[in-house]
Amino acid sequence: MFGWLQRGGKTPGWLAVTFDEARLEFAHARRVRGATTQVSRYDARDLHQTRYPVERMTRELKLGRYQCSTMLRAGEYDILLVDAPNVPGAEMKSALRWKVKDMVDYPLDQATLDFLSVPAQGALEGRAQQVYAVIARNEVLQERVRKFDDAGIPLAAIDIPDTAQRNIAALYETDARGVALAYFGRNLGLLTISHGGELYFTRRLELGIEELAEDIEAAEGGAHERVVLEIQRTLDHFERQFRHLAVGKLMLAPTGRATRLREILSERFELPVEQIDLTQVLAFGRDKPGDEVQWRLFHHFGAALRESGT
Repeated sequence: MFGWLQRGGKTPGWLAVTFDEARLEFAHARRVRGATTQVSRYDARDLHQTRYPVERMTRELKLGRYQCSTMLRAGEYDILLVDAPNVPGAEMKSALRWKVKDMVDYPLDQATLDFLSVPAQGALEGRAQQVYAVIARNEVLQERVRKFDDAGIPLAAIDIPDTAQRNIAALYETDARGVALAYFGRNLGLLTISHGGELYFTRRLELGIEELAEDIEAAEGGAHERVVLEIQRTLDHFERQFRHLAVGKLMLAPTGRATRLREILSERFELPVEQIDLTQVLAFGRDKPGDEVQWRLFHHFGAALRESGT
């Protein structure tokens, strides 16, 4: 997404970076043909504890050597599923602007729009081609670029968590079926369905790991049941739209703490429910991240799997 900056260092691969006044987080990955993707660096630094400004941390960590991307957060962008306008590819963005202009609460002449095509494979015959329109206010993007420039980090692309999650789901594709992947951040969740390295469906979930932490109140108070219901609704909707492409398994991202989520999902769904451990699909060397780090940097690892030129 938003890969319009085209700047970066000389080290192969992508370094996915996010930071604010309190914290700097990053992960670097390099794809190697015929081998498991290598993760050479990752970290999460509390800037308050180090008492270092991000500019100094950037110099010490030599982040300027890398081709860098960052991610927008929930609330900083809109992602809308719409029927694709019947226009040539070169005119798609301008046509989409007209199509979605009444679907957001800000003027589109003050925003940047990109799009992801939803594959037609597996869809009902005659169904219109669909796309995800991804929209962000220019002021949000410009402020992000300014902060990276001030920090001395060469920003080459801006991604979204949805595509980062798709990249990780692709690591678990083994047959002709789709992969559903559920991630729960502190207060929000994200559910995606992917196949063939392409994003078919994405949906935000209005609950996070704080509500799902393993205790009696969460287990009996409805948080887990809400997850089951939202996933079931999503799978039912997907099945209606893509009758010829079944979801083969449900992947659960690292949670960073103990929950009963996998146990409950396994009891309620017939399809296999698998817990993700990124050390099984990515080469970390000796420094392997634990569950809490994998949870915290989950989308950074996914964004670092970005293909050059996409």
